Amino acid sequence: MENIQERKRLVIVGNGMAGINTVEHILKLAPNSYHITIFGGEPYPNYNRIQLSYVLEKSKSIEEIILNDYAWYREHGIDLHTGTHVTAIDTREKTVEADNGAKVFYDRLIIATGSRPFMLPVPGADKEGIIGFRDISDCEEMLHTADAYKKAAVIGGGLLGLEAAKGLSKLGMDVTVVHLFKELMERQLDATAARMLQTELESQGLKFATGKQTAEFIGEDRVSGIRFTDGTELEAEFVVMAAGIKPNIELAKASGIEVNRGILVDDYMRTSVPDVYAIGECNEHRGVSYGLVAPLFEQGAVLAKHLCGVETDPYEGSTVSTQLKISGVDVFSAGEFMDAEDLSIVRMHDDWRRIYKKVLMRNGRIVGGILIGDGREMSRLQQWIRTGTVMTEAIHTAIVGQGAPETANTVAELADEEIVCGCNGVSKKKIVDAISENGLTTVEEIKATTSACRSCGGCRPVVEQILQHVLGDQYDSAAAKKEAICACTTLSRDEVVSEIKQKGLITSKEVRYALEWSNKEGCSKCRPALNYYLGMIWPEEHVDERDSRLVNERMHANIQKDGTFGVVPRMYGGVTTPEDLRLIADVAVKYNVKMVKVTGGQRLDLLGIKKEDLPNIWKDLDMPSGYAYAKALRTVKTCVGSQFCRFGTKDSMGMGILLEKKFERLDMPAKFKMAVNGCPRNCAESATKDIGIVGNEGAWEIYVGGNGGIKARLAELLVKVRTDEELVEIVAAFIQHYRETGKYLERTSDWVERVGLQSIADRIINDIDNRRALVERIEQALSRVQEPWNEILENSNLREKMFDDLRVSAVKNKE
Repeated sequence: MENIQERKRLVIVGNGMAGINTVEHILKLAPNSYHITIFGGEPYPNYNRIQLSYVLEKSKSIEEIILNDYAWYREHGIDLHTGTHVTAIDTREKTVEADNGAKVFYDRLIIATGSRPFMLPVPGADKEGIIGFRDISDCEEMLHTADAYKKAAVIGGGLLGLEAAKGLSKLGMDVTVVHLFKELMERQLDATAARMLQTELESQGLKFATGKQTAEFIGEDRVSGIRFTDGTELEAEFVVMAAGIKPNIELAKASGIEVNRGILVDDYMRTSVPDVYAIGECNEHRGVSYGLVAPLFEQGAVLAKHLCGVETDPYEGSTVSTQLKISGVDVFSAGEFMDAEDLSIVRMHDDWRRIYKKVLMRNGRIVGGILIGDGREMSRLQQWIRTGTVMTEAIHTAIVGQGAPETANTVAELADEEIVCGCNGVSKKKIVDAISENGLTTVEEIKATTSACRSCGGCRPVVEQILQHVLGDQYDSAAAKKEAICACTTLSRDEVVSEIKQKGLITSKEVRYALEWSNKEGCSKCRPALNYYLGMIWPEEHVDERDSRLVNERMHANIQKDGTFGVVPRMYGGVTTPEDLRLIADVAVKYNVKMVKVTGGQRLDLLGIKKEDLPNIWKDLDMPSGYAYAKALRTVKTCVGSQFCRFGTKDSMGMGILLEKKFERLDMPAKFKMAVNGCPRNCAESATKDIGIVGNEGAWEIYVGGNGGIKARLAELLVKVRTDEELVEIVAAFIQHYRETGKYLERTSDWVERVGLQSIADRIINDIDNRRALVERIEQALSRVQEPWNEILENSNLREKMFDDLRVSAVKNKE
């Protein structure tokens, strides 16, 4: 057995993307060379900082942006200290000391302390409500603040600032971007591109105050606004600083390591002290400190080879490129981008299609470019700039859009060392080798093997092109686009459902073993999905696997960031009585509820409830659960309709109550909302619901696939019906068809776009026999549903298990 003491001791100060990427390279080049110790200041394993904007807009959870979980560190014998800061480096004794009392010797030391947000040094900058945006804790504070305040300002119109602003906007805040310069992203875009970007973002709800310099932050203890040097003011209850970053050099400087703006390094990342290296945003190489991921990964590849004794070319700097990660906004910039006398330019500007392409050349060779609204040439533009490619007729044609070379030729032109996935530093050669050596046939397999597409997904089209190029005639486009339900398997949702039916699999464990899951225990992504699919397919045979459900569904209440819960009693159709209101008020007072909030779905939310009080509150309320936490029917919103409104033509409240009572408690792929309007004035907002119903004289209109959330979408008209009975039947068939064909966590807005409205109409409107079969199956499923609060109250064993043994982590389980 190998003696671990024979390995050299490698210590990394910093658990971020740059340092861990270097470690990943070392483990591949020489896995037995070093015993590795890592110190990280955050209480998390390595995560993808690039995707914090996705966490902010709630399209991804914290767990989904973890790059290397705790098991990865254990598997490679790495000593990981999270939530720990190194306080001192003794470069003579070769030791590091940390605030948890650890003292570790090193043979080689890598400083990867990253950067900190630049905080404007103006009066009032220390007020409450002013933060930077660099890590998960900042993200969590922004999510929490969006629930309590409405007006936000983001200082900085660069890459990070715009992504933060868009995230806050999606959380419902009124956001103004404050920028010192007249043009956004002035370090990456020219004036034309910047104007196009601002116009697009304004159409998505963002506001801008450009050409504004902050003089001070106003307010008492908490910020209430910004005063600019021109005397004007902007109201702001929350301010996010995203005006730049500063290399985190304090530890290195205190240890006698030479610094300037960053920690000074040579072409092999060596600092001024022997055996001490610096990597990532904390360093300064040839006068440049990089704040983008791709250069840091290029540095890491060189450093890893150097530490493993593998011959390598020196790192000579990077040609940086920028891609804005905002849904619906396609912006890319690389190399030089501003007009100059010694540059010639190929430019294509199409205002109607909102497309702008600009390629700059010096002495006929490509040195930079901008793409707005069309990123198909992104990878090739990067390569042309990197290699100084001479402009040709074929390239010119591709830029101005009069034609395009064949896809296979596009990827064939990419150099082997070209970085395809900038988020994870994956080269073309790594992808090609993985396909050839492992017999890969799908993008999902490439993602699992190489980490390409693992992060933002922007490189997926190029990865698929490489796959097609390598496989040639063996390429299967349908298989290549197949999306596995999680990293534990290569099987897609449809394949898993088909196998469950064909093999008669009843439990998640049977599925994972019979279908040869790579991780036999499953993961947080597949376990709840399998539990849903099994319950949908076998409503009578499958026993609900409570431990596989997300925490909110296990607890039948919404967990909040402080570990307390929110309880929403059911109010059918948004209708209540004075007696029920009095009861809710009495319960709120009795249990010291922190807040009573009227929800957007016309219900009352009791917030700040302790976990141990939940059963007693349910008992005292004696009302059914409103399912505000579930992948199920949340609410049916109604207007007052013909019962009271002088414009109402239909009994919207009566129909809403009927539908809510009929379909409550039924598991669905994702949360499901409905609305019923008594006339076309649409006061119950049917246009943004999964099913929206509008009453007209003598008819009901049924709209489907609406969404007012992160991915807003207007519902589409499915059909008009005359009778209440036909309305209920079609709603039932639509829900069951969605249950049987939707992917877990896929909202109807995405599902309708994926399968097509006409296909849905063919199945539930035009095919009467199929509609009736769907209704029969949903009735079977509905016969099995139970009221969860009563179930827990009546089952002492279940109550004891859930409320005495379960330990809930509010930070980890924000679902």
